[in-house]
Amino acid sequence: MDLVFIRHGQGEHTLDLPKSLHTLDPALTKEGINQAKTLKKQFPLSQSDVIIISPIRRTLQTAQIWSEGIKCQKVVSPLVSPRMFPQNPEWQTLPCDEILTKEIIKDDFTDFHIEEELSNEWWSKGINKLPEKEFKVIGEGFLKWCKQIGNKRIYIVSHDGTITSYRQLITGKELTRNDFPKETGFLKNCLY
Repeated sequence: MDLVFIRHGQGEHTLDLPKSLHTLDPALTKEGINQAKTLKKQFPLSQSDVIIISPIRRTLQTAQIWSEGIKCQKVVSPLVSPRMFPQNPEWQTLPCDEILTKEIIKDDFTDFHIEEELSNEWWSKGINKLPEKEFKVIGEGFLKWCKQIGNKRIYIVSHDGTITSYRQLITGKELTRNDFPKETGFLKNCLY
């Protein structure tokens, strides 16, 4: 099974750093929309593919644009929501990384399935500030769940810190912020 992590397209929260990080619910920019459209050529989807998406508008928009016209399975999960990297217990979740409510997602992204089996705790706090030991347990459980889906290709549309955290978990190598993927950058891992 191929597991491909893809970072969302350029978001409004990156246009005027650091001030723009305090933007609540930032959408994709025009450049981000174009980046999401290029995913159609880079990673053509089929009906058998599964996309797992972070419950943040910019990731949902990236997946929506990329999968337009393809009836693949689209699952929204807080287990791929924003994650600070590296972790610092003194840091707070930024407004740009606040998880959307299930109701907003259902209203704005009607063809996406919401992962309901997870506790509401994950939907309210996500994995942003989860200590490394706890993330390891949750992350390993998430990867095991991905294996159980059984599809040939699973794409995960997420965030730089989240992707790097999962990459570190999968490879066992210590990574830094220098290892972050660029906008709509991807990392491919095989799970057996």
